[in-house]
Amino acid sequence: MSTQREKNRLGRFGEEIAARHLGEDGMTVLDRNWRCRHGELDLIAREKRGTVVFCEVKTRRTERQGTPFEAVDEAKARRIRRLAAEWLKEHPGSGERLRFDVIGVVVPADGPVQLRHRREVL
Repeated sequence: MSTQREKNRLGRFGEEIAARHLGEDGMTVLDRNWRCRHGELDLIAREKRGTVVFCEVKTRRTERQGTPFEAVDEAKARRIRRLAAEWLKEHPGSGERLRFDVIGVVVPADGPVQLRHRREVL
């Protein structure tokens, strides 16, 4: 299997774990892998209180090359905010309160999957 294909599969697996986590946390997933000409948003969810949460998911096999959170730099954060504005244009009235989260998923070769959810980070 190609390296890129494996990376894509790992990313989809991480997004599935993250979506399940959001649901268990009481959120409703509104959109997954939403795309426009500027890029893609991984997960968009709504909390029970109505806050719309734009969630970037980063999945890794190990943290040897850095944590998943380190992959979300200021340029990536700006792009996510720009994409969120595009999503909101397509979904008017979706929410007045917004939040930007990052979920880091580590899927080691052996051992349990590790998930960390950082809220209001972007």
